[in-house]
Amino acid sequence: MATQLEVQNWLDWLIREPWLDCPNDRVQQKAQDIRLAIFDVDGVLTQGHLYLGDDGQEYKAFYARDGLGINLLQTWGIPVGIITGRSSPTVTLRMRSLGITHVFQGQLDKYQAFKQLCQQFPIIPQQVAYMGDDLNDLSVMAEVGLSAAVGDAHPLVISRADWQSRFPGGCGAVREFCELLIRTQHQLRLGKI
Repeated sequence: MATQLEVQNWLDWLIREPWLDCPNDRVQQKAQDIRLAIFDVDGVLTQGHLYLGDDGQEYKAFYARDGLGINLLQTWGIPVGIITGRSSPTVTLRMRSLGITHVFQGQLDKYQAFKQLCQQFPIIPQQVAYMGDDLNDLSVMAEVGLSAAVGDAHPLVISRADWQSRFPGGCGAVREFCELLIRTQHQLRLGKI
């Protein structure tokens, strides 16, 4: 596990690097106001594969770079929440290792969990960013300030998203979105937006 100083150094490096793929003005405008980022799990933080062992145990693979992106985002000051339709001990372990305490699993109606998160912080929906990949994410995506889709999301999700990652779920999409939020807010702090 990285120290707070190491994470801060990585964050400093990130915001000083030239922005290779700057988002459009509309996305930058929306990203300025974000105070909470919420992610789906299956298909976003993972590739969407479900591995089942002979003993019935479910396994998932998470991308380490996405995890570092989440750490950087939290260090920047944007808390992270999770809303997922499935329940899994693996998700509990991974989120605990990332320091994410706002985890809603087994949510058939993700919108209800979203409303609870807004009340817990308290923030308005326009201050929330959400990244999803499938039809069960659309109810939340329609309400947030900045909606994002992974590169291999369902076509309807892509059409409704404000921004789409170049990367598929579980392969860097979360990291790219975290960096977009950090870089946009850094530009705002510098008065360049």
